[in-house]
Amino acid sequence: MTLARDLALAFALAALTGTAIAATPQEHAAAEAVKLLGAPYRYGGMSPKGFDCSGLVLYSYRQAGITLPHSTDQQRHLGKSVRRSDLRPGDLVFFDQQGKKHGHVAIYVGNGEIVHAPSSGKRVRRDRIDSPYWKKHLSEARRLSA
Repeated sequence: MTLARDLALAFALAALTGTAIAATPQEHAAAEAVKLLGAPYRYGGMSPKGFDCSGLVLYSYRQAGITLPHSTDQQRHLGKSVRRSDLRPGDLVFFDQQGKKHGHVAIYVGNGEIVHAPSSGKRVRRDRIDSPYWKKHLSEARRLSA
């Protein structure tokens, strides 16, 4: 990576979140996830050609220099638990879906928003964490340490 690219990512994240520029790996991962908006969903996918939810997290963090497993359940056991009111860009947010506890993962990107790969036929998108659906299904948030 070049210094110019790193600075561009930091400024993009700062503009997105309304925060001061800080180049932590977690913020870098959040900025990478935002850049992937519109990428197609693909079960088992972990590249811009297609992502599943944990593959999006894995790829975004890999771009920030951190290796993660490609499993929502394994990702859920990383880092430390965080209250929703204390979320920071790069935190992982888990949801109960389709009868599966912690079956979906997203990256918190700031300003009350998450980026995630929702399901088959859809694309990576940004959603409000406080929307009725996501608020109801939120099960846990975790902060990874670099």
